Amino acid sequence: MQELPVIAAEPAAPRVKKPDWLRVKLPIGENYRQVRNLVDTHKLHTICESGNCPNMGECWGAGTATFMILGNICTRSCGFCAVATGRPEAVDWDEPQRVAEAIYLMKVKHAVITSVDRDELKDGGSIIWANTIKAVRALNPDTTMETLIPDFRGIWENLERVIEAAPEVVSHNLETVERMTKQVRIQAKYHRSLEVIRRLKEGGMRTKSGIMLGLGETKEEVVQAMQDLYDNGCDVVTLGQYLQPTPKHLPVVRFVHPDEFAELREIGYGMGLDYVEAGPLVRSSYHAEKHIFSGRK
Repeated sequence: MQELPVIAAEPAAPRVKKPDWLRVKLPIGENYRQVRNLVDTHKLHTICESGNCPNMGECWGAGTATFMILGNICTRSCGFCAVATGRPEAVDWDEPQRVAEAIYLMKVKHAVITSVDRDELKDGGSIIWANTIKAVRALNPDTTMETLIPDFRGIWENLERVIEAAPEVVSHNLETVERMTKQVRIQAKYHRSLEVIRRLKEGGMRTKSGIMLGLGETKEEVVQAMQDLYDNGCDVVTLGQYLQPTPKHLPVVRFVHPDEFAELREIGYGMGLDYVEAGPLVRSSYHAEKHIFSGRK
């Protein structure tokens, strides 16, 4: 009997060890439990849970959460995101009122709202977006809002609905540098995202965007992305460490040291950005209540 050659299995790529500065506390405390109960009772989705956010314990413990509207199934399959991809359920037209009521019960002073992409909808979900902003404002007139929106596939009449509803801050994340956009954000376009920021600024909005680090980008590419955002009218930029949510997602190439984040923060202020939030655990909605105001010294 002929012996077959033994072929060694391809070794798995070694995992980069997580440094000490990325350790976070487990979510505990009465405030955390109250937020958990409200989210469950009102059948709400939060990006805190769906996105495996490392700051969930801190934010929920402080009585805040980032609400995710339009369901918890996304029509896109980005290489970094833990939100499920598939066929979304039908639009829930009662959702805006439930979000507004939860914000009221939580006594939230600054609410952050985001959504999955709903590319299968003609309006891209923009009608629910506008209804949610209006419902939150009607029930919580003293609550300020940040809305972290999709690109609506570049259908600008859908973006106009958000602009007309006029939340205090409108955010749209660039997520990564231009070279890596196709790999990281498969169905997105770098310059389309920049145009979202530009059109928001032209509509009178305070604008915000976020970039993840550690996916293989260079410092020069990050600085260029920050410059591109500034040139298109972005006021606030957040810079944080990418963390691989599951083994099926893009791997972490390196963990960026806090000193590098501090350097990028100063570079951002030097180019004219109004607020730069930078650090390993920074996410889009981290310290969002501060982003209404200038961070410049």
